[in-house]
Amino acid sequence: MIKLDRPVIVEGKYDIIKLSNIIDGLLIKTDGFGIFKDKEKQQLIRRLAGEKGIIVLTDSDSAGFMIRNFISSVVPTEKITNVYIPDIYGKEKRKTEGGKEGKLGVEGMKEEVLLEAFSKAGVLCGKSENSERRLITNIDLYEWGFSGRPDSKIKKQKLLKSLALPERMSTSNLVKILNSFVTYEEFIEKAKEISL
Repeated sequence: MIKLDRPVIVEGKYDIIKLSNIIDGLLIKTDGFGIFKDKEKQQLIRRLAGEKGIIVLTDSDSAGFMIRNFISSVVPTEKITNVYIPDIYGKEKRKTEGGKEGKLGVEGMKEEVLLEAFSKAGVLCGKSENSERRLITNIDLYEWGFSGRPDSKIKKQKLLKSLALPERMSTSNLVKILNSFVTYEEFIEKAKEISL
């Protein structure tokens, strides 16, 4: 497993499932062409890019390049590291037939091919520079009432709104994103404000 300190932007949930086996880091899906209309997700990606930059990994078909180009139009190019997978023809195991262009997507790539693609892009893998600081955990979210409580949904929505984050974010993604945006101390301050 490799540790990345920058978020990886991919097309869909099956790409996330595939990469979860080899990457320890934040994975964000565009929901395919859904990114074109999802202003909240665009804002989130811009914000993530502003912090440390982002890594974009899409399929090598025309749809993947359209999504990649769109991201380049909303995020400064110097904040983007592009990772490209090779053109390998075939179909993913879960599908009954291949895509329009007959190429395997990210989800269909072997792990070693993906690791090589990251390596070719010059993505440095290793210890995050923030590994010394106190990270926000799921337990912190629970203790401050953002999960596991009757009013957690309301409190979580307030937290998301105060941080200008999308409202439909899972708790596990929220922890990773919080750790990308704010320190533990800043989180505690926000939690205190919301609890008043």
